[in-house]
Amino acid sequence: MTIQPLSESTEMYLKAMAELNQHETVAIGRLAGRLNVTAVSANEMVRRLSEQGLVKHTPYKGAALTKKGREAAGNVVRRQRLWECFLHDQLKIEWTQLYEYACSLEHATAPEVTEALAVFLGSPKTCPHGNPIPAADGSFTPLNGIPLSEVSVGQTVRVLAVNASAKEVIVHLHERGLLPGRKIKVTAAAPLQGPLTLQVENREVALGLHLAEFVIVEIHSK
Repeated sequence: MTIQPLSESTEMYLKAMAELNQHETVAIGRLAGRLNVTAVSANEMVRRLSEQGLVKHTPYKGAALTKKGREAAGNVVRRQRLWECFLHDQLKIEWTQLYEYACSLEHATAPEVTEALAVFLGSPKTCPHGNPIPAADGSFTPLNGIPLSEVSVGQTVRVLAVNASAKEVIVHLHERGLLPGRKIKVTAAAPLQGPLTLQVENREVALGLHLAEFVIVEIHSK
């Protein structure tokens, strides 16, 4: 598939929508929060993307990627996550810094370089944060998991991925041991959208419900 060159800002918006939810409508406020921009700026950009046929905008509901938009977004995400693998496996860059550094590289990577990188790495299926790496055509199978924020008290789960972009969030989750493959148990949930109390290996940690949305888990079978 041939992807027409897109501006860096366009790629960032498409990637953010794919990271939030590739197939469903994303609220403009949520998109703005992901990108750390104002809702006004996000609305204006979504309007432009709609004119380009990359998203479908529904007033007062949000925006969803079109087929063309999903293909373009998948291409950007592929570059991002392949670079994360390279930085982690080959250069031994710290896990908490991978997203930020890979984000700087993804916009300057030609398709030929992307595919050469995939071959060099052995065509990995997931990035170091546990998220799936799209195929060369931009398609990928979403993780079969749910946000940690939706897990009931008493359940034991296994972390599949950390789907965060802000470095401070990634660091916060890393410090609490919420890493791919880690088994955790939800031991308590404070009322009124309060924090969760988690048993992570041999220690107890608290995690705000909003931050728990970035941790994708599967129910651990006993």
